[in-house]
Amino acid sequence: MIRIFAFAFVLLAALPVRAATDIQVVTSPGGITAWLVQEPSIPMVAFQFSFRGGASQDAPEKLGATNLMVGLLEEGAGDMNATTFAERSDELGARFRFSTGRDSVSITASMLTSNLAESAALLRLALNEPTFGEVAFERVRGQVNSGLRSDETDPQSIGGTAFQAMVFPEHAYGRPTDGTLEAVAALTPDDMRVAHRNALGRNDVKIGVVGDITPEALGLLLDELLGELPDDITDSVPDITPVLDAGITAIAFDTPQSVVIFAQPGLKRDDDDYLAAYVLNHIIGGRSSTARLNVEVREERGLTYGISSFLLPYEHAALYMGHFNSGNDIVAEAVGIVQDEWAKVATTGVTAEELDVAKRYLTGAYPLRFDGNAEIAGILAGLQVVQLPISYIVERNDLVNAVSLDEINRVAAKLYQPEKLRFVVVGQPEGLAAE
Repeated sequence: MIRIFAFAFVLLAALPVRAATDIQVVTSPGGITAWLVQEPSIPMVAFQFSFRGGASQDAPEKLGATNLMVGLLEEGAGDMNATTFAERSDELGARFRFSTGRDSVSITASMLTSNLAESAALLRLALNEPTFGEVAFERVRGQVNSGLRSDETDPQSIGGTAFQAMVFPEHAYGRPTDGTLEAVAALTPDDMRVAHRNALGRNDVKIGVVGDITPEALGLLLDELLGELPDDITDSVPDITPVLDAGITAIAFDTPQSVVIFAQPGLKRDDDDYLAAYVLNHIIGGRSSTARLNVEVREERGLTYGISSFLLPYEHAALYMGHFNSGNDIVAEAVGIVQDEWAKVATTGVTAEELDVAKRYLTGAYPLRFDGNAEIAGILAGLQVVQLPISYIVERNDLVNAVSLDEINRVAAKLYQPEKLRFVVVGQPEGLAAE
């Protein structure tokens, strides 16, 4: 079975981008829609499901409920306990992964074509008939608690938790997705049933499928998998403007290196300037040796082993964030350089040479995203989540190449806001004037 899966993955890794552009929109008899790339030469099918909602839907007194519920979906379903479910998955060569984000619950699945019906039946049980038994509940809750205790001594987690609470006060985004030790301790199996009812709905799921399955067969399979789920799921989280202003928040923690998170307001994914901002960020803080922050902070001065920034468009807010680690004795210098570069971009923008280098990198790297079935299925679902058209896959590189120097510098003046750039530093930073 392992050899079959390995062979199938090699075949799929060779799937050209051309195949990923041959997308069919499939609507099931029950009205469930998916995007499909049919590839009959590969004896497997990959699925990506993105259910809108996620941990942000947790009530303040039930923090961590969605995360814990999703962790239990494979831990007993129908008449199977966790061991039986895992053994049957291994026998069939089926692989499932369940995860919780702030705005979605994501499920990936890979199934051999020869075992498709049996593997889909397993997934249907996990989605529709989880048992949330006491033994499994306590075991998975113990795993979640272990992670939460570990987070209490992890400077990256400490900084991230403090940052979210500060930027999104009294809002779902300001609360930890995994909950807290106190909140998780108070959860019950009945809470899992409520979270399950509120998190998984067929009315707001985005689906990408790649592999050896016909549109007709996929339509029937979608109804089998999801047809029993509720169709009235709603998003109860309001939009929010991040509370951000320039300054430094220092959190004392005994560690030889300080962890630094920096952020300012960002752009939502549907903003007309988002693509130009994406290219701009690659120039300034992308994961590239030529990115300005990397050159100035790492290459020229050796103040960190790595620094990057990224646009973070949530469903109800948008941030522009970055992070790096630096020694306690040099972190103040590193922060100052980031502040200087941020102000420089806002006033002078970027050069034509920087833009050309970014375009070559971004257009050349784009086909590499389509190197596997799960990756392509994820892209198909992701495009639907952000409401981009099927044609985007074909048009994307042309859109990047069409970004002009005037446009990107106009966006730089709009996007970069040094007066709202906030730093959260966790460690024992020397010489930082903390606010």
